[in-house]
Amino acid sequence: MTKFWNFVFFQLSWFACVLGAANKQVLWAVVGTLVYIAFHVWHSNASKLVFKLLAKVLVYGIVVDTIIMRLEYLDFQDNWPFPYFSPLWMWVLWILVGSTINGSFSWLRGRPALDFVLGAICGPMSYETGIRMGAGTWGAGGQTTGFILVGLIWGIAMPFFFYWDRTSIKGGLVKNP
Repeated sequence: MTKFWNFVFFQLSWFACVLGAANKQVLWAVVGTLVYIAFHVWHSNASKLVFKLLAKVLVYGIVVDTIIMRLEYLDFQDNWPFPYFSPLWMWVLWILVGSTINGSFSWLRGRPALDFVLGAICGPMSYETGIRMGAGTWGAGGQTTGFILVGLIWGIAMPFFFYWDRTSIKGGLVKNP
């Protein structure tokens, strides 16, 4: 899958999940995103490696979002299926981000400082956008602290995701034009 289509499906899936959460109707957005992710894994030249990366990204995402939520810096609009963990639609979004590591974000490979900076900026901006669309709110812990915390989490996440992915883009999971 080309970088372009990876980017397009990432954006469409992100908006579908966030709008679904804002309207408490995430089922079809989650199902559609999971179908895309399954296609992404199936279509890759190293499906097993992609699956391992996505599993690591998923665990990281569940843990950090649940901690932020439990510390009351973030409150998700739709916390289905478990009120004590981050919601399923957020789990799917973390996997979706993992699908970009060898796709539309592959240009960040080998640039951990840039990975950190872009993660620290774009992560909180993505959460803020989702909040403004109605998918959640900043919690009682405060918007500023929550924003900084999300920035640190994403700043750390992006270099880790590339570190966890041991596949060279040249030999690749993704054939890019």
